[in-house]
Amino acid sequence: MKKIISTIILSLFSIISFAATKAEADALYEKENYTDAIKAYESILQNEGVAAEVYYNLGNCYYKLDEIPLAVLNYERALLLDPGDGDIRANLALARGKTIDKVVPPSEMFFVTWWRDLTNCMSIDAWTYTGIIAFILMLAGVLVYFFVPQLIARKVGVYGAMLMLVVVIISNACSISQRFDLKNRNTAIIMLPAVTVKSSPSDKSTDLFLIHEGSKVEILDNSMKEWIEVKFEEGKQGWIPSSAAEVI
Repeated sequence: MKKIISTIILSLFSIISFAATKAEADALYEKENYTDAIKAYESILQNEGVAAEVYYNLGNCYYKLDEIPLAVLNYERALLLDPGDGDIRANLALARGKTIDKVVPPSEMFFVTWWRDLTNCMSIDAWTYTGIIAFILMLAGVLVYFFVPQLIARKVGVYGAMLMLVVVIISNACSISQRFDLKNRNTAIIMLPAVTVKSSPSDKSTDLFLIHEGSKVEILDNSMKEWIEVKFEEGKQGWIPSSAAEVI
């Protein structure tokens, strides 16, 4: 019991500390002291743990200072934690609009787009809560079916339970998909003004094309110390120095 109480107290203290520190950082942001606000937000991330709203505010600071690659990076990190947030998506689109490379992603099957949009319409926590509530309602429907004598109520119970089972399955699938993306971070943002993409991990290899800061890449191979193989949103791929990109 003492252990549980201690855990609760520590959690409450952490929440209060986070809120207070974030309020101080927000105050600096409102005063347009973006440099100090950045230091405050980064301190929160380091000491209090990651949070979508902190990454979002940090991205806003970098955007105000015209540090577009860092703005894109932090907006992407915020979106990874809360993919259903419309403000994050809107600001990310603004930041990416200032990058040099205007990428048109390759077309994909409609059901792939549909599933990704469904998965990203809410955060992991929201999908988890949805699944829990749906599971409780499903159990309630089963109990109605077995213990309520009225035929109409039993039909409502069984069909409602079936519907809630579908919601439980979808909620868990979406939550698992987002958790996988969080755990296996295989995307990165180009941080250098311009990077020459090579055909192999060597300075002497053939130059393929040029990529600029703020572009998003998928990491295909990071087994080498100084080079990573990446794929760009339009489908092209090649090798770049590992120092040229930062993982989202």
